[in-house]
Amino acid sequence: MDSASPGDNVSRGSTRAPWFLAVPGLVALGFLVIPLLALLLQAPWRGFVGILSSPEALAALRLSLLTSLLTTAVALLLGVPLAWLLARDVLPMTGLWRALVVVPLLLPPVVGGVGLLTALGRRGLVGQWLYQGFGLQLPFTTAGVIVAQTFVAMPFLIIAMEGGFRSMNRRLEEAAATLGASPWMTFRRVTLPMVAPAAVAGAVLCWARALGEFGATITFAGNFPGVTQTMPLAVYSALESDRSVAIALSLILLLVSVAVLVALRGRYLYARSGAP
Repeated sequence: MDSASPGDNVSRGSTRAPWFLAVPGLVALGFLVIPLLALLLQAPWRGFVGILSSPEALAALRLSLLTSLLTTAVALLLGVPLAWLLARDVLPMTGLWRALVVVPLLLPPVVGGVGLLTALGRRGLVGQWLYQGFGLQLPFTTAGVIVAQTFVAMPFLIIAMEGGFRSMNRRLEEAAATLGASPWMTFRRVTLPMVAPAAVAGAVLCWARALGEFGATITFAGNFPGVTQTMPLAVYSALESDRSVAIALSLILLLVSVAVLVALRGRYLYARSGAP
């Protein structure tokens, strides 16, 4: 006699997808996966090491690693305080500022680069004062790469950190203050350890986004080898001269993306879906 419960039958039945879900779902899966497989299948594996050890590729890789790490440091320094202000509703019109913080995620990166030029260019809203007063020019420099990457990548950190600040138990902060801890000590010894997982997830997402940034970088900082040419820009340049080089460099960025996904699957993706 079959002792299976109705719940078991529902569970087994739910694994059979109806055709109107299975067909478009499989098409979507193929659409997303086939380009990645094409990179792997058409990669110049025999000359892979030689391509990556070329001076141009090494310069682009070094610059990408340097600028993305500095971008992450700047984002942590500035983004964590802003995330705290947004999470605690300290600022007037917090909803407006929160929406504006998310805007760089929605803007086409090229539009972000144009915005940076109009703000920080030599004749920009702020850039003209920086240039006239301090001789500081950001566009088309390595510093400009960091600025462009920070603009598009820092919102990832802020969103993750704001969620961490909002979900933490604030009673522990109140208890620390009651025991005489200063605001700085409370933040350093109580708040930061509690939001550390969100900080790690946000920092890694920020770093990965900075590493892959293209549109704002090429618009604001240009594409000068050894100065502003990061890995994505090197891929773009290689497409015009040597397709195999472009594929090899793209594989490096693909491997980095996969590594980030694997590293964050338990700290960010599952946390968002509510899975343990």
